[in-house]
Amino acid sequence: MINKRLLVKNLLAHNDENSFYDKKRFISIGEKEGKAKFLKHVCALANSNPENNSFIVIGVEDEDNKIVGVDFFDDSKIQNLVNAYLDNPPLISYENIPFPNLREGKVVGLVTIRSNGKVCALRKNIWKYYGGMVFFRDGSISMPKAYGVVLRDMNSETVATIEQHARNNIELTLDGVIDFINNRHKHLTNDYKVFKEQFVVCWAGNKKTVKDNVYYSRVDIELINEQVRLFYSALDEISIDYDEDSFTMIEYVQLGLGSKQRYFQLEKVVINFFDNGTYKIESHLIFDPPKYNKKNLFHIWNANNAMLEKIKKKIELKPAEKVDLKYLPDSYLICYLNGFDEAKEQMEMARSLLKKGYPKVYLGIKEALRILRKVRYN
Repeated sequence: MINKRLLVKNLLAHNDENSFYDKKRFISIGEKEGKAKFLKHVCALANSNPENNSFIVIGVEDEDNKIVGVDFFDDSKIQNLVNAYLDNPPLISYENIPFPNLREGKVVGLVTIRSNGKVCALRKNIWKYYGGMVFFRDGSISMPKAYGVVLRDMNSETVATIEQHARNNIELTLDGVIDFINNRHKHLTNDYKVFKEQFVVCWAGNKKTVKDNVYYSRVDIELINEQVRLFYSALDEISIDYDEDSFTMIEYVQLGLGSKQRYFQLEKVVINFFDNGTYKIESHLIFDPPKYNKKNLFHIWNANNAMLEKIKKKIELKPAEKVDLKYLPDSYLICYLNGFDEAKEQMEMARSLLKKGYPKVYLGIKEALRILRKVRYN
C-alpha cells in the first residue's frame, strides 16, 4: 500500500513539473474555464505517460512548493466528468491527503491519472478548446498536438521508484492512528477498525444517539494506511456501520425553509476490503430532494436576492433580515432543487460576499455548493 502523504512529499521534493506530474494552487471545476483547463491537463498527462500513473498535486504554491492546502473535496463523481468530455478517458481519482501543519478542514488534493493505453482527446467543445484536440506534456506545459500521434512510455522506472519510496510500514500506520486519536481528535468521540489485518480506518466526531441509532457530526474519517481522508464535514451528520469486510457511511443533510428543518439521506458510501490487499469504494446518491410550492419559493428567492444586494452595497441589514440570513444557504439550495437554475450563481456570489462578515453563513454556502455538486454530477 502506498502512503499518499509520502507520495506527495516525494513528488514535491524530487521533481519539477514534468510529463507525469503537475501541481496547482487550486482547481475550479465548477466553472467552464477551470473545468476546461483541468480536462486539458488530465488529457496531456494520460497521453504523456501511457503505461503508469500520473499525478496532479493541488494546494501547493508554484514557486516554492509551500503546502498551503485546499478545502476538502469529496467529489466521487469526477470520473463522470472525465468520461463525459474525453475520448479514451483515463481512470482518475481525487483523494484528500491530510498534512499535520494545515489548519482544520484543509488538505492537499491528489489526482491520480491512469491511461487506458490509447490516445486521449477532447470529445466535444469546452471553453476555447475544440472537440478532437489532443494534448501532451511539453515539460511543465500541456500543449496541443496533432491527432494520430503515437504514445511512448518514458517514465515507468521513475514513477515506480517514487511509488516504491512511498510504501507504507507498521511504524507509519501506528503513528497515524495515535496522532489521529490522541492529538488531532482527542476532544471528540473516536474509534478505529482493522480490516483484513491490513487496513485501518479511524473516525471521530460528536456522537449522539436517537432511538437506538448513532449519528456523528463534525466528522473526520481517514484510511490511515494510505493517509487519505475519506470524509470531512463541519456541519452535516453521518451514520457508520461496518462488518469484517466493509465500512459503510450514510451522509445526512439538514434542509428546510426557515426553522422548519429535517434530515434527508444524501449519499451512501461503502468501502469493501479484499483478502488480496485491495479495496474498492462505491458511492450511491440516495437523495430525494424536498419539493415546495413555487409561489412561496419566489417570495423567498426575491427576499434572499434583496439581502445580498444590501450586503453588496454595504447597507446595514434589519434585525429580521439578519435572522433570515442564516437560512440563506438552505433556501438557495432548495430553490435550485426546485427549478431555480440561477440559484447556483447566487450562491457563488454569496460565498465571496459573506466570507469575512458572516463566517457561519459562508460555511453554510460552501456546504450547499458541495451538495449541489454531487446532485448535478448525478
